[in-house]
Amino acid sequence: MRYGHKFIADVVLWTLATPLAFILRYDGAIPANVWPTLYLVTATAFILKIIASYSFKLYLVSWRNLSLYDLRNIVKAVTILSLVMMALFFLAYPSPYLKGLPRSVPLIDGLIALVSLSSMRIVRRFVYEQAKHKLISDELPLKRVLLVGAGEAGSLLANELRRHQELAFDMVGFVDDDKGKIGQIIAGLPVLGTLEDLPRLIGRHGVDEVLIAIASAGGGLVRKVIQLTAKAERKVSYRIIPSVYELLNNKVTVERLREVKAEDLLRREPVPLDRALVASYLQGSVVLVTGAGGSIGSELVRQIASFFPRQLILLGRGENSLFHISKELDNQWPDVDYVSVVGDIRSSERLNYIFQNYKPSIVFHAAAHKHVGLMEYNPEEAVLNNILGTKNLLDIAHAHGVRRFVNISTDKAVKPTTIMGSSKYIAERLVIAQAETIAANIESYVSVRFGNVMDSRGSVIPLFKQQIRAGGPITITHPDATRYFMTIPEAAQLVLQAAGLAENGAIYILDMGEPVKILDLARDLISLSGLEPDKDISIIYTGLVPGEKLNEALWQDDESKSATRHEKIFVARSKSLEPSQLDAILRDLAHAAHQADRKRIRHILERNIPGAELHHRINPETYSEL
Repeated sequence: MRYGHKFIADVVLWTLATPLAFILRYDGAIPANVWPTLYLVTATAFILKIIASYSFKLYLVSWRNLSLYDLRNIVKAVTILSLVMMALFFLAYPSPYLKGLPRSVPLIDGLIALVSLSSMRIVRRFVYEQAKHKLISDELPLKRVLLVGAGEAGSLLANELRRHQELAFDMVGFVDDDKGKIGQIIAGLPVLGTLEDLPRLIGRHGVDEVLIAIASAGGGLVRKVIQLTAKAERKVSYRIIPSVYELLNNKVTVERLREVKAEDLLRREPVPLDRALVASYLQGSVVLVTGAGGSIGSELVRQIASFFPRQLILLGRGENSLFHISKELDNQWPDVDYVSVVGDIRSSERLNYIFQNYKPSIVFHAAAHKHVGLMEYNPEEAVLNNILGTKNLLDIAHAHGVRRFVNISTDKAVKPTTIMGSSKYIAERLVIAQAETIAANIESYVSVRFGNVMDSRGSVIPLFKQQIRAGGPITITHPDATRYFMTIPEAAQLVLQAAGLAENGAIYILDMGEPVKILDLARDLISLSGLEPDKDISIIYTGLVPGEKLNEALWQDDESKSATRHEKIFVARSKSLEPSQLDAILRDLAHAAHQADRKRIRHILERNIPGAELHHRINPETYSEL
């Protein structure tokens, strides 16, 4: 047997527990007439313990990587065997062969076995870890780390770091703002102080890196940690475990530690996802995601996959992006049935083929041209794709009995000053118009309106990062410009939640808190790059470009705002356009787009959208996607 030495060690130690139980029971003075009973019971226990050790596979457990689960298995094996022995004793008592047998022996036997079997493994792991720690410390300089957050995530991370000695981490302890924890030992490490003590503790303990181990940490807390570490005498690095949006069902592991990103500085309290509600409509359904290779579309695919739909249809025009999300599904969700389809929402023939063959009952519509500057120079494409493509998809989805349709919109649709924003305004009105024609108790067609999605393609974050890599300067249009931000996972969860709320014709909007100054965001990114704003990287102001807003809004003037059963999601109700007016707008826009009459497109949109001002042209070279 490959693990024979472990098997023998377990059986020997476990068997020795029986005579030791007799010795303890009789305080070391076993009467002469009890010795035959001792021999008989020990022999019987020996046979039973061989069977138990083999049955519970105790010998297969790695002693060097002992876990609480392994100890629990030992407790289970010892407890069951002790109960069996106790039952046998009671059945055989009284017997001429069991003279002087104390019925407490099985209990004492079990306690001794539990201590000895566990201790042997614990000592082996301790010796291994100390030897490995010494070997690594002799070869590599140890990196001293301080953990922020002595909660569950912090405890899990500490245990993970302890398991991965090869990382050469020397954990100093925790800091936590719960003063009641100060002085406590958590996961073998002391809680040394609060966040305010960070600069002092970094210097006192020679800390090299700070690990933020709070999955629900808000942006203010992350920013505070970075600011406090900057005050320390030593220059330290910092990393963070992902937010709850990124973790989803995955556990905290060393592999998931990553550098702090700008998104972490904008974290809000997590918006709880009603997983039961989402699962109720996704599980067992055929789900179609348009724009499945894009930033929002691909995140929707990831999160939908975690609910195991019957089939997932990935539709997009970009074959490379579809290929990448397909490979990710293969690796992360191999049991999910999916189909990747290259196609265009503007093609009725292609859409009809897809709906006839795959019969999706739920559609998430994330396919759109969204780059503001490019759409100013290509307004006909915005019309053909964002407006007429959405109309085409709505008509075919309804004709094929789609039960839920969720359209992805943007805050730029509110009092739009750009072609892209105007096209999304019309798309919202198309969804509302479609909702008014369906059986609301069976189907639901809704829109979800976002602020800016951080790190999505074409957004300001990649632009700023590129400017920092080039040595600066970072260009900002105005020092007081603000925007609403949300992360990609947060946006995808809002979409899934909105589909579950299913209030036909609604436009769902997330409570995004206070808008963020773009200047603060730029400074944060410079700091996260290990540089100093205005010293290593300069910031210059280029002035608001025509059509760019100083501040964005999330609500139209004519929209009513009401709460939903989800505390962080609100619903907007807009007046629908008259069917004849909407048909006329679509006909005029289609004609102008096919003629590439850009002036006419602007005129039609501006005339039919309240508050729209589209008479300016925007230079795509200077317009930041904000």
